[in-house]
Amino acid sequence: MNRHEIIDRIGKQYLTSNIEAGEYSYVAAAGAKGKLEKLLGHSVSHFKLDIRFQYEDVVILVETKQRFVKADEKQLREYLEEERAVHNTKKCICILANTNNDKIKVWQSFVDDEHVLNEETVIDSAEHYTKYFVVSRMNDREKVLKNTYELNELLHKMDIDEGKRSQFVGTTLLYIKDLVNRKANGKIDEALENDLKDMWSSMNGSAIRGAIEGVLNDLLDGSENKTKKIELLQKNVLNDQKVKRLNTTEWITILDTILMKIYRYIDADSSEGQDILNLFFIAFNKYTGKADKNQAFTPDHITDFMCRITNVDRTKVVMDVTCGSGSFLVQAMVQELADCGRKTTEAEAKKLRNDVKKKHIYGIENEEKAYGLATTNMLIHGDGNSNIRFDSCFDCKDFIQKAAPDIILMNPPYNAKPKSIPECYKSDWGKAKDGKEDPTKGMVFIHYLSDVVKDMNRKRIEKGEQPKTIKLGVLLPVSAAIGTSSIIAAEKVTMLEDNTLEAVFTLPNEVFYPGASVSACCMVFTLGKPHVNPDGTVNETFFGYYKEDGFKKKKNIGRVEQFDEHNESKWQQIKKDWISLFRNKKVVDGLSATAAVNGDDEWLCEAYMKTDYSKLSQADFQQTLNNYLAYLVKEGKIYES
Repeated sequence: MNRHEIIDRIGKQYLTSNIEAGEYSYVAAAGAKGKLEKLLGHSVSHFKLDIRFQYEDVVILVETKQRFVKADEKQLREYLEEERAVHNTKKCICILANTNNDKIKVWQSFVDDEHVLNEETVIDSAEHYTKYFVVSRMNDREKVLKNTYELNELLHKMDIDEGKRSQFVGTTLLYIKDLVNRKANGKIDEALENDLKDMWSSMNGSAIRGAIEGVLNDLLDGSENKTKKIELLQKNVLNDQKVKRLNTTEWITILDTILMKIYRYIDADSSEGQDILNLFFIAFNKYTGKADKNQAFTPDHITDFMCRITNVDRTKVVMDVTCGSGSFLVQAMVQELADCGRKTTEAEAKKLRNDVKKKHIYGIENEEKAYGLATTNMLIHGDGNSNIRFDSCFDCKDFIQKAAPDIILMNPPYNAKPKSIPECYKSDWGKAKDGKEDPTKGMVFIHYLSDVVKDMNRKRIEKGEQPKTIKLGVLLPVSAAIGTSSIIAAEKVTMLEDNTLEAVFTLPNEVFYPGASVSACCMVFTLGKPHVNPDGTVNETFFGYYKEDGFKKKKNIGRVEQFDEHNESKWQQIKKDWISLFRNKKVVDGLSATAAVNGDDEWLCEAYMKTDYSKLSQADFQQTLNNYLAYLVKEGKIYES
């Protein structure tokens, strides 16, 4: 980027040159070289800075090079020292910028490794850089999680039902978030706290509930099925008899706790703050009583992993057709919003983020409580126009095709009632179609999606358009990968007629604890691309034996992230290893394998990988026996009772 482009981008009106050629001389600013050296206490070798800007009490120092190197940081550091000597009250942003490309390096206050701003990858406006010195809210993950537990205890004492606390807290947080933005431009301090307490003190419980409903009504303007969402808000929160019994004092205690002990420690405008919001919502769900044993709420770190292996970024439309409380959609949106800041200015990133929120996230859910939670979850993360439909995915073919997703992420119900599944998928089920649970263990949902994509591509071809492929990441029981029944085996064969099985990951035991106890795997398909190539060859599928994720089970809480002796997350390193193995299709004994498979084969790593005998345990021996038993059932040599 040349000098003129840099000046235009940061702001010509803030340029403060004091010598010819538009440079800034600290000798000229001090009055003489001797005066500058006296202020510094030593001689100077560099004193002509390329470009200097001043906006309010913040100065931006820019030194340009054709191609800067590490040694150039010393020169910029000298200019910073001279700036402080001459203008000792100014706050400083320091930039090295190449003129033969767009590479830059930015520091706040000090030019050293500790103060480099790694997220700054493009030249931005002066107004943008000054925000680094505005103290509003700071992210504090530990305090948020600790105070979440305290908030749950508070609601327990106030007799708010466990099953409704998550929706109650999410809705109330949205009210707090709106007040903070309107009354204090995002800044939370004691002055705001006192102002809000005075306001709430003049309101009774009914007025506070009405204020919350008013905020949600505004946030949902233009949203898919707004009437139903408001109805569920009233039914599950505002008209609940125990919520209606809360008096003004109790409301103030709850609202103040969320304001000063939760939201105060979340900067929702940052990527980390979005992550903490997600953790807060998920953590609160853990405190709302024991989940149904058949419910499989997807853990946050697994949704994160699945977003990464399906390459979620700001260009992708993401859908979950059985979205539950919205875990996949929120994780996808968080990752897309973070990606919007990559190599973009603040203004460019803002536009991209608006597009993500309005056009990139789609969901379908047919259970009322989960639908309400999904709506709240999305709104908490700043999505006021969430495209979440209250319906069965089997009745939403047009909705899915219109959204034309690039990626589908899902954790379908493994025990869906057969009567809720279209007749065309049950013709070969025999007596099972009148049973209590879906005999395909969720495979019928991806079969349906395969048909939707096939029909969509037929229409595209008729219009002269190129067919579309969609990446699908889906969580299913291990039994679906093995094919323990003829019905599941037939579904596996059908799936590979029009779609490619890219990968299968065997996940940790009890990954859904404290919910469903089922052993699960993650399958990755490319929908719309047949598994068998036109020349008859089959590309190898990657199989991962991803049983150890660095989490440990903790009673009544769930599986908890573990840290090493340096307080570093074990999961973060494991995640990098998992993704690297998959992307490079690397075979490691005891961890991964590749194989060309068809629908009749077993789709689990255990069937193809070589054993690392140094890590064998009694539990591994038991798992082998269990797998052999499943094989015998599949072959019809023994029968399930």
